[in-house]
Amino acid sequence: MARHLGRLSAFRPHAHGGGRPRRASRRGGEPESQPEADVRPPGRRRQALPRVRSLAGQVFLLQLVIMVLFAAAAGGALVVQARNSKMQEARQLSMGVAQSFARAPGTLAAMKSGEPTKLLQPRAEDTRRNTGVDYVVAFDPQGFRWTHPDPKLIGKHIFALREGGAADRPFTKTFEGSLGLAVDTTVPVYDTNRITIVGFVSVGVTVASVDDVVQDQLPQLLGFAGAALAVAAIGTALVSWRLRRQTRALDPSGMTRMYEHHDAVLHAVREGVVIIGGDARLLLANDEARRLLDLPADAEERGVTELGLAADTAELLGSGRTVTDVVHLAGDRLLAVNIRPVDPGSRPAGSVVTLRDTTELRALAGRAEVARGRLGLLYEAGIRIGTTLDVVRTAQELAEVAVPRFADAATVDLLDPILRGAVSGGPGPEMRRVAVHGVDGARALYPVGELIRFVPASPVAVSAERGRGVLDADLTASSKWMTAQDPERARRLLALGFHSLITVPLQARGLVLGMASFWRSDAVPFGGEDLAFAEELAARAAVAVDNARRYTREHTLAETLQRSLLPSSLPDHSAVEVAHRYLPALEGVGGDWFDVIPLPGARVALVVGDVVGHGLHAAATMGQLRTAVHNFSALDLPPDELLGHLDELVARIDSDENVERDNESVSGATCLYAIYDPASGRCALARSGHPEPALVHPDGTVEYLRVPGSPPLGLGGGLPFETAELTLPEGSRLVLYTDGLIEDREHGPDTGLEGLRHALAHPDRTPEETCQDVLDAMLPARSSDDIALLVARTRLLDPTHVGEWDVPGDPAVVAGIRSDVARRLESWALEEMAFTTELIISELVTNAIRYGTEPIRLRLVHDRDSLICEVADGSSTSPHLRRAAATDEGGRGLFLVAQFAQRWGTRYTARGKVIWTEQSTQSGPADPEDVSAEALLDQWEDAAW
Repeated sequence: MARHLGRLSAFRPHAHGGGRPRRASRRGGEPESQPEADVRPPGRRRQALPRVRSLAGQVFLLQLVIMVLFAAAAGGALVVQARNSKMQEARQLSMGVAQSFARAPGTLAAMKSGEPTKLLQPRAEDTRRNTGVDYVVAFDPQGFRWTHPDPKLIGKHIFALREGGAADRPFTKTFEGSLGLAVDTTVPVYDTNRITIVGFVSVGVTVASVDDVVQDQLPQLLGFAGAALAVAAIGTALVSWRLRRQTRALDPSGMTRMYEHHDAVLHAVREGVVIIGGDARLLLANDEARRLLDLPADAEERGVTELGLAADTAELLGSGRTVTDVVHLAGDRLLAVNIRPVDPGSRPAGSVVTLRDTTELRALAGRAEVARGRLGLLYEAGIRIGTTLDVVRTAQELAEVAVPRFADAATVDLLDPILRGAVSGGPGPEMRRVAVHGVDGARALYPVGELIRFVPASPVAVSAERGRGVLDADLTASSKWMTAQDPERARRLLALGFHSLITVPLQARGLVLGMASFWRSDAVPFGGEDLAFAEELAARAAVAVDNARRYTREHTLAETLQRSLLPSSLPDHSAVEVAHRYLPALEGVGGDWFDVIPLPGARVALVVGDVVGHGLHAAATMGQLRTAVHNFSALDLPPDELLGHLDELVARIDSDENVERDNESVSGATCLYAIYDPASGRCALARSGHPEPALVHPDGTVEYLRVPGSPPLGLGGGLPFETAELTLPEGSRLVLYTDGLIEDREHGPDTGLEGLRHALAHPDRTPEETCQDVLDAMLPARSSDDIALLVARTRLLDPTHVGEWDVPGDPAVVAGIRSDVARRLESWALEEMAFTTELIISELVTNAIRYGTEPIRLRLVHDRDSLICEVADGSSTSPHLRRAAATDEGGRGLFLVAQFAQRWGTRYTARGKVIWTEQSTQSGPADPEDVSAEALLDQWEDAAW
């Protein structure tokens, strides 16, 4: 390393000292001799001056100086970057070696032994040599070294802990040590109890070592900078050569003389000449061009669009395309325009425009321009009208297209059934105004949203009756119908200058959908050609309006169906606090759904699903799947079994519909099903082709739960589903959603998941606030898919409201369990329910002992207004309710349970089953009539499953 330092120090004087004197000596004599250059005899230096004074030579020198400065700055930046990179590597190396040595087997034992130096010194030296660090020092908590590269320092005291570090965790600092300035990492070594610190391991890399490595790389870095400078110099020379070629090596005075000669020629001709640069700026215009275009005095060097020209004139002059004798209207003159690029063989750097006054062709050009404008307007109407499938917006687009190129104001009126997507029974006198667009005077027309009843003599009524357009060229001469319609409004319209009107029906498939009216106030009155054009324009718009009407009808039906199938409200449950959002797609209603289903035992099921596609079929399929999930949930199935049944159902539906509906299948439906138990905090989840749920911990940390994935419903091929089980902290938020929230046309699911993580990472937010945060952050401007969002904040039951007993397999213990249950009900202030509860528990426990297998466990849960009793055993046999005959000795026990409990049922677990009952604490206890206590006890003994 010392050898490298020597080379670096020897190189620096040469680079910074040897180079500058040579440049100074080369420039030193020149400034003194330059003032006398004009009086010296011509020689080689005198011959070189025209090259330096040329425009190309000046550009070459300027660019060369800039490149030298850039190369020097880049070289310095590379050196600094290399040193910072090596320092960072030194920190990582010291941290890795220190932690590895501290956690290595035997380190803790050696530190706790009687001879730590004897055991640790060889290992420390081997580690130092093998890893490339400069020292590995182990020392006791009092600061006395056990190891050191210099044996003389072993046993010496380290004066103080590194400044800025904490003794109870690893830290890295740069400090001056026994080996010089070094990057040092100190790691504490804890005893097996993870509390007591036995010693420390300090590993360091000296800064001198880092500098040696950087100096070894310095020649390569400087070589790279030199190569970049050489490449830049070559590029600059090429640019200078190109510039010299284009300017013909002229100096500024030569170029001035050339400009004066050309300027005299241009201003002498009687034809307008305009030169425009490649950036659409006016470079030159002779006197005739200024007159024809009425250019301002300071027109040169201004953009063509900044000269006050008409938009079409500015576009033509700045287009740069080749034009030959094009007749163009500029103000009140007709100009024959010719445009030629400056260099036709390559990309145009500008163009030359010549102009001739041909005003005598004005009439002919005017008619041609009108025809061209009409065709252009029809083409624009085909593009702009019908961009959305919204009836009102389509009508507004028609009015916006017509104004101001055809009319000064335009209105569109539609029949009310059309706005709802229905089919009208025929044109009527009443229509609703849906669009008004035009000049300021248009506000005197009926406003948007008003229902107008047109008089029979009005052009609207006449046009609707005839099915053809009506032209009223002079409103002032035929204003009787306006006076009959609305005298005050008629007076204001005439006062504002409206003098001509065309009304045409919007007809599609033989039906009149509404009327379009075009008004003129400033332009010339409408004529026969204008009426034909208005009918063509209205015919194109009517098709778009009818398409929007049909879409509105289907969308309204699908949305109504879906809204009726989705839950209108979610149940208030003790297990979770929930909030939800559903947003249909703008392109059509889809098949997203969500649900919260109460389950026995104070548990709750959370469901989110998605049916691919839009429209009625997707909404109807969603209703089928949601109903099926409710039915399967009533069986109290685990999540994986429920999805298995749902998968079979979808496959069966697909099989039927492929035959009956021309392959319109359900394939692509997804579902996520979760069951949460507030008594234990356990949550079981399974999914079929659905995105993974997010879990927001109480501190705001967000994680996506790793639920095993399966194919979408109907595509699993009968393969089993997998369930993930985990314990959720109380107050955590479980977020279930559909893929429309995280995917759209602009970004993929990875970007969406990261955005959702940021939107959820807020502690102490209610489910409602969480839903709003997510929609504010994630909702796209135009959603292409439905969005369903369900947020559930978990709760845990009060432990004092849960009682659990392990039941031995001996019928004699039933009496003691009844007593324990009675005492627990008394503590819950439910003494009035003791009789029926003891009866139920005695029946269930006795039968579990007789017919079930161990382990047997009884759990009693007081949840709000319910009392839940659960008896679990290791048998999978299922009881069933039956009515015993009069001669039967048993079979009445489960019948009694069903009579006294509000609900009862069976659910299966991985190791047996659970028989549960639920009683309401709000209603009075069930008091059996005409049944004595002895008769009931006799039935407990004989109860059968």
